[in-house]
Amino acid sequence: MPLGLLGKKLGMTQLFDEKGTAIPVTVIQAGPCKVIQKRTMDSDGYNAVQIGFDPKPERKVNKPMAGHFAKAGVEAVRLVRELRGDETQELEIGGELNVSMFEEGERVDVSGQSKGRGFTGTIKRHNTSPGPKTHGSMFHRRPGSNGGSSYPSRVFKGKKGPGQHGNERVTIKKLRIVKCDTERNLILVRGSIPGANGSYVVIRKGRGK
Repeated sequence: MPLGLLGKKLGMTQLFDEKGTAIPVTVIQAGPCKVIQKRTMDSDGYNAVQIGFDPKPERKVNKPMAGHFAKAGVEAVRLVRELRGDETQELEIGGELNVSMFEEGERVDVSGQSKGRGFTGTIKRHNTSPGPKTHGSMFHRRPGSNGGSSYPSRVFKGKKGPGQHGNERVTIKKLRIVKCDTERNLILVRGSIPGANGSYVVIRKGRGK
């Protein structure tokens, strides 16, 4: 898996190119991320690096994690994640990853937790069509029949119905970086990314163009 950064979604805005065309962008506070631990093929069976993001007051850190951070010689953070890849072996514990690893025009994959919308019906959850709204149809936003009585006398697995909507891991691939601000640790990507404002995301280098 390509190396990446941890970040926080700040919100959306728009930029204008040289032709005056409005480009919708999402602003992400990306890093800086400290290297906390390394995984190697010899000791763990895979190559990876553990990085942390978003400083956290020491009084809010439990003793096991406080010892983990102290061993690496880094400050306490709120978010800790592992990124796999052979290129992680070049990094050193206590080192820093920042926005400078990305370039404008580069493609990235952004993963995050989508907004939770609770228990929703089929129209909102699966974009099904509503029923007639007039002449007393009594069939407006209902899901419809769920299985015949004689055959198949049951509901097939996987049938689209009401249920939990959102609050799941979503990855948007090949988003183009419109602008990188290394001084303020900001990345502006074209389009939208999953999650509410203030939620954490993982930004990885995309493959292909």
